Amino acid sequence: MKRYWIALVCSVLWFVSSNAEALAAQEDPGEVHVATARAATYRPGDDFSWVFDGLCFEPILAPSAQAGVAAAPTERRQLERSDWFQPPAQVFDNLYFLATLQPGVTAEGVAAWAVTTSEGIILIDAVYDYSVEVTVDEGLRALGLDPADIKYVILTHGHPDHSGGARHLQDTYGARILLSELDWDLMASSNVPEEAKPRRDMVITDGMELTLGETTVRLYITPGHTLGTVSALVPLKDGEQWHMGSIWGGNRVGTRYYSTPAGGFKAYYEAARRYREIVMRARADVYIASHIAQDKTLDKINALRFRGRVDPHPFVGGDAPERHLTVVGECSGARWARHR
Repeated sequence: MKRYWIALVCSVLWFVSSNAEALAAQEDPGEVHVATARAATYRPGDDFSWVFDGLCFEPILAPSAQAGVAAAPTERRQLERSDWFQPPAQVFDNLYFLATLQPGVTAEGVAAWAVTTSEGIILIDAVYDYSVEVTVDEGLRALGLDPADIKYVILTHGHPDHSGGARHLQDTYGARILLSELDWDLMASSNVPEEAKPRRDMVITDGMELTLGETTVRLYITPGHTLGTVSALVPLKDGEQWHMGSIWGGNRVGTRYYSTPAGGFKAYYEAARRYREIVMRARADVYIASHIAQDKTLDKINALRFRGRVDPHPFVGGDAPERHLTVVGECSGARWARHR
C-alpha cells in the first residue's frame, strides 16, 4: 500500500511539472533560447550582457511610439569633438583600435579596426563622415602609422556609422572599398548625399579571402542586421603567439529589411548559427567588437595599460567568439519564436 501511494504522488508531481513546463512554453515560447543565451553571456573579462539585454527582449517603446504617434522633430545640434572623441590604441602587434563615441551614451560607440601588414593597412569599417579625419587619419598618425598606407577598407555593412568615412578614405588615399552586393545597393538607395557615398568598388562574396602582404582576412555574408552584412576572421599576432579574431558585422536585427519581423529574426538566427560553426572551425579566440558596448571594449583597452610581461592578453578569451554568437543566435531564436 505504501508503494502505491509513493507511485501515485510521483505520478502527480510529474504531471504537474510537465504541465507547468508546457504552460511556461506557451507563455514565452522563446524561454529555452533565452536560458541558453543567458548561460553564455558572462564570464570575467568577457561580458556580453549589452548584447543579451538588447537582443533577447522586445524594446520598450515610448508612449507616443506605442500609440503610433510620430515624435516631434528636434533640431540636430552641432557636435563638438569632445562629444565623441576616443583616443586610439594598439591592441595586438598588428591590430589597432579607432573609435567614435556615441554622444551622450556612456561607453558606447562605433569602432574601426586597422590591421597592419607588410604591404599596407586593411581597415575594417570607416566610422562617421564627420569623425573619420580625427578618428582614423589622426588616430593612425598618433599610433605611428600613416593613413596613406590604407589599401583596403572592408565595410561590414552600409549604415552611415560604419561606412560614412569611406568616401574620404577613397578620395584622399585611393583606398579600395569593399562591401557586399546587397549593401552596395542599400547605400545607393539611402538618403545620404551622393557626394558623401563612396564610389561603387569591390564586391564581397561569401567565403572571399582578401590578402595583403602576409595577412589573409576571410569574409562571410551574415544577413540579418542588413541583407548583406559581412563578418570577418582576422589573424592576430601577440609577440610569438598567433590568435584568430572574429568580428561580427551585425548589431541589432534590421527587421525593416524583411517582409515580417519574424523573417528578420529568422535570418539573424540562421546567420549566427552558421557563422558560429565557421568560428569554431577556425578556432577563433579573440572577439573584435564593431560597437564598443558589445563586450565593454574600453575595459579591455584599459586592462592593456596595466598588463604585465607574463599576464594573459585581455582580448584573448578562448571561447568568447563562440559564446558571443551563442548569445546572438539564441536571442534571435527567442524573438523569432515569439513572433511566430
